[in-house]
Amino acid sequence: MTTQLSKYKDVTVGDCLPELRQAVDQAMIDAYADASGDVNPLHIDPEFAKTTFFGRTIAHGLLTLAFVSRVLSQWNWDGWAYGGELDVAFLGPVYPGDEVRVTGEIESIEQTDTGVYARCKLSCYCDERTVVKGTVVCEIK
Repeated sequence: MTTQLSKYKDVTVGDCLPELRQAVDQAMIDAYADASGDVNPLHIDPEFAKTTFFGRTIAHGLLTLAFVSRVLSQWNWDGWAYGGELDVAFLGPVYPGDEVRVTGEIESIEQTDTGVYARCKLSCYCDERTVVKGTVVCEIK
């Protein structure tokens, strides 16, 4: 059984998650490549990247998702860390020199037999370009 709620504890439908703005540069992309082992030349070799559709290096998609995870951890660490569900689509590249802006808004609050969950819409932008869009569901703790 699921019950729709408009407010639970200090969480209300329509509330915004904390916004994050993060500058991305080639050094950050290179460090992520080293840490992850994803050394695809599209990310780390400017000469190779010039020959691609993008025309320059791009950040790893999972680096962008790390910014999303920072927002979710700041907003609701327990709910995110212990079973949050993320469903996103990558819609565009993040280039060195971009500033990624992560936003989120609570769309619904649902009470089930296992707990109370917030469903949030998420977006990542670089200027006016949407680069990631999706939803997250986290238990409210």
